[in-house]
Amino acid sequence: MEFGWWEKDDEGIKWNITVRFHGGNVTFSKKTGHHNPWIDFDGNDDQWDRLLKEAEKRLPRRLMSQKEFNRLKACRPQ
Repeated sequence: MEFGWWEKDDEGIKWNITVRFHGGNVTFSKKTGHHNPWIDFDGNDDQWDRLLKEAEKRLPRRLMSQKEFNRLKACRPQ
């Protein structure tokens, strides 16, 4: 399952953030521009909050099951 959004950093650079959730693994990736490579990174608290908010939107539309959502929440570092 894949989630994505745009965000700006402190320097004003616009990043395309993509989060892949598969097999209990969560991978955050980001890139700027069309021809630049994806960079894997560890998501911060704000990005985890955004990820869980995006996942909650999928529950009523049955694009994600409650079991998958609970598994995603359990992957969040403490």
